[in-house]
This record gives sequence, C-alpha cells and structure tokens, in this order.
Amino acid sequence: MVATLLRLRFRVLANTLKRSTWQLVAVIIGAIYGMGVLVFVVFGLVALAFAPVELASTIIVLAGSALILGWIAVPLVAVGVDQTLEPAKLAQFPLPRRTLLLGLALAGVLGVPGIITSIAALATTATWFRSPIAAVAALVCAVIAVLTCVVGSRMVTALSVSLASKRRFREVSGILVFIPLILLGPISFGIARGVAKSTDALPGLAHILGWTPLGAAWSVPADVAVGDFGAASVKFLIALATLTALVLIWSRSLATALETPPVSSGKRVARGKIGFFGLLPATPAGAVAARSLSYWVRDPRYARQLIVVPLIPVLLYFYSNNMGSFGLFNATGPIVAFLLSLATYADVSYDGTAFATHVADGVRGVDDRLGRAVALAIVSVPFVAVLTVGSVAITNSWPLLPALAGMALGAALSGIGLTAVTSARIIIPVPASGDNPFKSAPGAGFTTALSSFATWGILLLLTLPEAALGVSSIVFGSALLGWLALLVGIFLGLALAVAGIRVGGTILDRSAPEILSRLKALRGA
Repeated sequence: MVATLLRLRFRVLANTLKRSTWQLVAVIIGAIYGMGVLVFVVFGLVALAFAPVELASTIIVLAGSALILGWIAVPLVAVGVDQTLEPAKLAQFPLPRRTLLLGLALAGVLGVPGIITSIAALATTATWFRSPIAAVAALVCAVIAVLTCVVGSRMVTALSVSLASKRRFREVSGILVFIPLILLGPISFGIARGVAKSTDALPGLAHILGWTPLGAAWSVPADVAVGDFGAASVKFLIALATLTALVLIWSRSLATALETPPVSSGKRVARGKIGFFGLLPATPAGAVAARSLSYWVRDPRYARQLIVVPLIPVLLYFYSNNMGSFGLFNATGPIVAFLLSLATYADVSYDGTAFATHVADGVRGVDDRLGRAVALAIVSVPFVAVLTVGSVAITNSWPLLPALAGMALGAALSGIGLTAVTSARIIIPVPASGDNPFKSAPGAGFTTALSSFATWGILLLLTLPEAALGVSSIVFGSALLGWLALLVGIFLGLALAVAGIRVGGTILDRSAPEILSRLKALRGA
C-alpha cells in the first residue's frame, strides 16, 4: 500500500508535466537552479570541516533551525499550491492510518524539496569527518532532522485541513506569501546588515537554539566533537522527543481529518443587498462595471494586483535612499500607473465560462469594454493620483509634479485603452476561481510571459510622447515641458482609451462565440 501511494505521487507529477511542454521546461530549469544552490551548500559544509568547531556549529544550527521552521511554516501560507496526496482527497479510501502515515512521510522525503533537504542534511557529516564519532552522530541526527521537517510539514497540513476548506483562508494565505517575495531585496539587505552588526551575538543565539526542538538535532555533532557527551545526549533526546510528538499530533489530526472531512457551506446574502449593482447606472455598461468591481473586491486573483501598490513605494524609497537620490522614488506614480493599468490585460480569461452570460444576453462589445474600463479606472486612478502627489510631497519636489502627473495619467489612460483591446484578443490559462492565486495553470508559463512582455512593450511605445516631454522637463528643469507633458498625457491618454474601447468592442462583436469556445477549451485542458 505504501508503494501504491508513492507510485500515485509520482504518477500525478508525471501526468502534470506531460500536459505542458513549457511547464516541463520550467521544472527542468528550476531543478538545474536548485542543484546549483545545493552544490554551493554542500561545498560550504565541506569547507566548514576546516573551520573552528564553534563557527561550524553556529552556522549549521542557525541554518538548520531556519530550515525546520521554513518546512513547518510554508504549508500555512502556501495552501493549495501542491494538492497531491492531501488528506481530504484520501478520506474516501479505506487506508490504515499507519500505512497512510508512512506513505505520506516517504512521499514527502522523496519529493524535490525532500530530496534537496536530505542531501544537504547528510552533507553535514562531511563537516565533522575529522571526528568519526561526531560524523556518525551527524548522520543519525540528519535523518531525524529531515523526518522532523517532513512530519512537521505534514502535521501542519493535516491540522489546517478545516481551515484550508474555507475559501477566504486560502485566498488570504495565498496573497500573504506574495508580500515577502516582493520585499525580498530589502529583507535580505536588512538581515545581512543585522547579521553584520551582531556577529558577536550569533554564537549565543545558536547555543540557545541548540536546546530547542528547532536546533537540537543540528547541535549534537558539535557537542560530540568537543567531548561534551552529556549535553549531546540531552539534545539527542530533545530531537527524538520532538519527532515523536510531531508524529503523535500528526496521527491524531490526520485521523480527525479523515473521519470528519470538512464541509464547505455557502454564504447567505441578505435580500436587497446587491453591492455595486445598486451603485452604478442600470445600463449594460454599468452592470459590467459593477461585476468587474465585485471581482476586484472579492477575487484574490485581482486583489493580488493591488498588494503590489503599497509595496512599490517602499521598494523605491529603499533603493532611492541607498542610491542617495530620490529620483526613483518620485517615479512611483508613473510606475504604479503602468503596472495597474495592465493588470487586466487578459480580463476575459479570468471570466472563464462565465463569459457565456455576456454572449447569451447579447451584450454589445462596446458596453463590455466600457464597463471593464470604468471599473479599472475607478480602482487605479485614485491610487495613481495619491502616490504621484504623495511621493512629490515627501521629497518636496513640487516643480516636478506636472511632468510626473502627465506621465502617470498618460500611462493609466493609455493602459486602460490597451487592455480593452488585449483582453478581447488574449486568452491564456489562469488559476480557476477559488484556487490559490499563485497556482500555475497548465501551459500558462510561456504564453503568459510572452503576452505580458508584448503588452508592456506596446504600452511603452504608446506613452512615449508624454514620457519624452516629462523626462526632458526633469532633466533640463523646464516648467513649460512639464505642463506640456501633463496636457499630452491627459488628451493623448483619453484618445487612446476611447479608441481602445471602440476597437476592443468591435473585436468582441465579431468573435465573442470564438472566444467562448477557446475559454471552454482551456477549462477542459
């Protein structure tokens, strides 16, 4: 039965890769990158064999503790990214619990993260090769540490089954994982700076972690190497007790998840509360705008676009401060306008087969385009205005405001017109409604990247006039060029927005049934 579970795990993985050549290519590239990092880690662990014991122990305990903490924390914020062998899916099969525990644990060890973790953990034996007893202890403790990682991760997954069944939890957790990824640069810089300033405190921190469940298994070999067998024995017992406790909690939570699977319930809406449909005009375009605004509020696939907005000023301020010039921070408004205006460049793809309601009701293409454009403008223009004025106010660069406002408004309006055309032409695979917004749809990688870069390039060309005037105004200090940039940005942007809505509407009128057919084909892929 355990072998069957393992075969099922690898069969699901193989079938997933067979469905898309580009996804297979992406996995291969990712594997090559991961192997490169692994080689670097193994080389470093071997090099630590020639370092003082205290230094080697400090590095291994700190890194190992972070590794265990990462394994346990990731399932909390990455719910739904990998749904293979989930307890909820196995609940309908009469599998003995012990068999299921063993099968799931081995499947975790033999996955790509498990294999990389195992190799890195086993490489710690090379660090202690000059002390054979410590090397043997490192080998045993590496096995315990890897099992702690995998079992801890599975335990959290089983405990969060009831939470994972709730759509709002999946949406929020999926979006939260995006924030540290965006701020990876400042976070890495801050950590490196903090480590550089508190080098003397790191051995003490590693010593404390060595007596905790996170670092006990990693610190045993160092104690053995220096002959402190008493401390090594106690820490070994802490590591074993940690693994035993995790297995027991996992077993109990898995039994609960299998015996009482969560039941999703629908949300009741009070009669008469129709949201944005009661605020916007009762016209076809107004109805489409209200529907699109509902997406922006409720759908995490749209909400993740807005997560970037407050983070971009933080990033630009951080890099500007390091560069000694706030020129980059002043460009916050135009950059946010550029990104937000293209957030819905494949808007119809997110509709999925719900687009059939537009086709069946005979919604005119221009009404569809106008409604979506109004919704995008309601969402994006206030952000752009606030960030443009706010960045100028913070840096006290008021003379630059006309030029920056011209570039920002030009990018926002031109982008709205461009997305009115592209979303009627570009149909790409996207995560389904209710899925993790960062889940990669089969075949989406290459086509999404290609269409995104092409759309960005076109918008750059469309905004070239106001951008040239605005940059010239800033470089030469000309107020006249700044006001010209503002006028060109507003009027050229409005003209492009109107033209895009008309062209996109014509495309929809001509090819709406074909678009619906392509959407159905994607859903059936």
